[in-house]
Amino acid sequence: MGSSNLKQNIVFALCKHLSLDPNPFASDLASDLKRICTSILKSSPNGDVLVNNNELMKWIEFAENFFKNSNAPFKELNELNEDLITKSVLLGDGLKPSAADVIVFSAVHSSVAGLSSSDRAKLPHLLRWADYIQNKEEFGNLFNKISLEKVPFEPPALKSVKKPEDSNAKKNVQAGKQADSSEAGSKPKKSADAQKKVEGETQATADKKKAPEKEADKKKPPEKEADKKVEELSVSLLKIQIGLIRKAWKHPSADSLLVEEIDVGEAKCRQVVSGLAKYCTPEELTNRRVVLITNVKPGKLRDVMSEGLVLCASNQDHTIVEPLIAPEGAKPGEIVTFSGHDGKPEDVLNPKKKQLDKITLHLFTDDKGVATFKGIPFMTSSGPCASSIPNGSIK
Repeated sequence: MGSSNLKQNIVFALCKHLSLDPNPFASDLASDLKRICTSILKSSPNGDVLVNNNELMKWIEFAENFFKNSNAPFKELNELNEDLITKSVLLGDGLKPSAADVIVFSAVHSSVAGLSSSDRAKLPHLLRWADYIQNKEEFGNLFNKISLEKVPFEPPALKSVKKPEDSNAKKNVQAGKQADSSEAGSKPKKSADAQKKVEGETQATADKKKAPEKEADKKKPPEKEADKKVEELSVSLLKIQIGLIRKAWKHPSADSLLVEEIDVGEAKCRQVVSGLAKYCTPEELTNRRVVLITNVKPGKLRDVMSEGLVLCASNQDHTIVEPLIAPEGAKPGEIVTFSGHDGKPEDVLNPKKKQLDKITLHLFTDDKGVATFKGIPFMTSSGPCASSIPNGSIK
């Protein structure tokens, strides 16, 4: 793609994202990309904030350098792929694309669309991000859709396997009965006393067989206890709240753990330890809205107290993990609800009952990334909680 066409596409895409008229900027395509983008950003309602955002300027420079090195783009695309391992979007807290996403997408679009199958396999995070941006933003006819092969999610079917020995056992029993019957017909009749003795032994044996059944009946739990067991599997037992991470830092004695101070609308922030060090930096988590369980039993993880569990989505092979994202407008402390599950949460979950393990078996993101319990969305006053990972497990 020629330089003027590329710049023109960036201008139109960025103006569309910011709801601006692109015509006043279309005549300035001879200028460098950074100057063009800065001029557009200044014209937006939050112009002063955007042009003073160092991270945004960094991504504009990335787009400009990519444009200059477009003959050998794989190195830059690989760097972008690495940066997107723990991110849904390049900038911002949540799933909403930023001006940086629009600019970089516009710059790399043609190169990404032209990647070979082998190169695409090496850049899964880049492809996931590009697909999300092209479906989230209204670009009109500026860009052709980047076609991706997506593997459909098929939950494993639970099939009852019929043991082959069952049918054989039935045949053997039936054959045994027939053999007994034929033997009885061929043998001479026993004396009356011998017959009575045999009948008495048979009755005694039958009584012994009935005895264990009566004991089993005594041990059978009452119906109320059975109902309680079913209730324990309801997601309403969990107290799931929206939290805002005020501060995050590395665990002092565990490389795989991070420690977060999370505001859940209480007088004091909760301290939570999470196994996210491989997937997120403390800086990326700071000021991020998350979804967490607040009625787990507090305990120490490698000598550091943890008072909650941050819920995260992960892909099938657990190479991508990210905290669930609360929608914009959801306030710290807000309770996440599930339609049809209005029960009262436990004050503190009992680890011995393994309630958490039983419930998290049914937590997944759907094909659009919405977090669900048995298909029922995690709902807040501002909409559902979500993830950039579709058809993922949640724990």
